[in-house]
Amino acid sequence: MSDAYILGIESSCDETAAAVVRSGAEVLSNVVASQIATHQPYGGVVPELASREHLRAIVPVVRQALAEAKRTYQSLDAIAVTQGPGLAGALLVGISYAKALAYALDKPLIAVNHLEGHIHSVLLEERQKGNCDLQFPVLALVVSGGHTHLYLAQRHKQDWTYQNIGHTRDDAAGEAFDKVAKLLGLGYPGGPIIDRLAPHGDPLAVKFAPAQIKHRDRRDRANHEESIDHRPRIDFSYSGIKTAVSRYVETHSMQSSIEIRRQVLANIAKPRLEDYLENCDKMTLDLVASFQQAMVEDLVTKTLTAATAYDVATLFVTGGVAANHHLRQRFERDAPTHGLPVYFPSRPLSTDNAAMIAAAAYPKFLANEWSAMDFSADASLPLR
Repeated sequence: MSDAYILGIESSCDETAAAVVRSGAEVLSNVVASQIATHQPYGGVVPELASREHLRAIVPVVRQALAEAKRTYQSLDAIAVTQGPGLAGALLVGISYAKALAYALDKPLIAVNHLEGHIHSVLLEERQKGNCDLQFPVLALVVSGGHTHLYLAQRHKQDWTYQNIGHTRDDAAGEAFDKVAKLLGLGYPGGPIIDRLAPHGDPLAVKFAPAQIKHRDRRDRANHEESIDHRPRIDFSYSGIKTAVSRYVETHSMQSSIEIRRQVLANIAKPRLEDYLENCDKMTLDLVASFQQAMVEDLVTKTLTAATAYDVATLFVTGGVAANHHLRQRFERDAPTHGLPVYFPSRPLSTDNAAMIAAAAYPKFLANEWSAMDFSADASLPLR
């Protein structure tokens, strides 16, 4: 079969992204317009502002992706776009533009699940390295600001199927990082800041009790997600550790120093690591390091427990939190002791991007699985 050039469009949250990928294996361009500066004053993503910024960015981002790939609109073989999950208004911007392009160019349109995109970001880069012999089943931990899921992935020729065997009951892992950073006056986005500061503190200074999950999730009953052979679901919960950090701040009278730090850092356009360190005392650095240690311990332990229970052959760790240095080191250290090869996307492909959407669309393109023009955004789209 001749090469297939797919334009991917991603607008599920606060990144407007477009990319051109050849045959699911070669990234010709990958353009991302970040909205961090827009949302930074609010300490998190404001959905209405995100939609407005997507409207401003979508046309120039797509044009830049095509220019960098040295492709014309007519030379594309298909257009892929994120259908969900994500912010409904943000998703609609990308979907509306993708539909308009597909209709005007008379090109196939492919709707992609954002979570499947994260999984295919790993596959994309492994194909680029020439590694096409991955063993199945694959266990994929998708961990980001909005998601913490465990998927059992199987491939049947070109078709991929996914079984959800675990998810967060409340906060996603990346959300917990962002909220704790905000609580400590460290700014937004919090995950990268905590990752940089944690090596300067004692990870054993503060003891956080592991989350105790005693009951089945009501969502699992409604969706009948329990596995047929009664193997366990491996769920996560991160609202408790966020509350524990808040109580630690209160009981150790840290609020006044946090307010001073918040004001100082707010007046620095792009704080450097030195700026953060100058405004963080030992207690804060120890708290940050201990928080990250507890989060990583929980993610790694539960993922490897699931890998053993489901007898998987390969492990993927993907999503924005997969860029965390300590998380990668722990998986690289512990996965081999379970006989598991572990794969990560590169850091640029860990966060939201459109190359992963175009890559995930390629198997659907081969199977002629086009999307009808009447599909819409699905903020809670499941992956199956």
